[in-house]
Amino acid sequence: MKQSIIHVALVVRDYDEAIRFHTEKLHFTVVEDTYQPELDKRWVLIAPPDSDGPALLLARASTPEQERVIGNQTGGRVFLFLSTDDFWRDYNSMTSLGIRFVRVPKVESYGTVAVFEDLYGNLWDLLERSPTHSLSSRAV
Repeated sequence: MKQSIIHVALVVRDYDEAIRFHTEKLHFTVVEDTYQPELDKRWVLIAPPDSDGPALLLARASTPEQERVIGNQTGGRVFLFLSTDDFWRDYNSMTSLGIRFVRVPKVESYGTVAVFEDLYGNLWDLLERSPTHSLSSRAV
């Protein structure tokens, strides 16, 4: 049996502001943006350029419970992990675009990593894997 995770839902306040952040600051692409009139919502998928991994589903909060978790879907833990083939290129680009890093870059046995916040406060790792790490052969 072969299975894979294809989407991860990210609860957002507003579709368009979330699209702008991810496309302008992280250089993601919009994979799909379809209005669903029967539900009065949009199906918005975004992904890093040239990625064949899971896409993020931007899910607009529609209840008070969902609104409360915007920016804190994992209770303050790192939520998403953005792999890169050039840590310093992306780190410098992101900082120049105003992305706030909450943990400074660090070289670990598994690679170079730093933690940043998205527009709502969710924490992400920016990670360039070490070439000797067991997962380094997986596609970025």
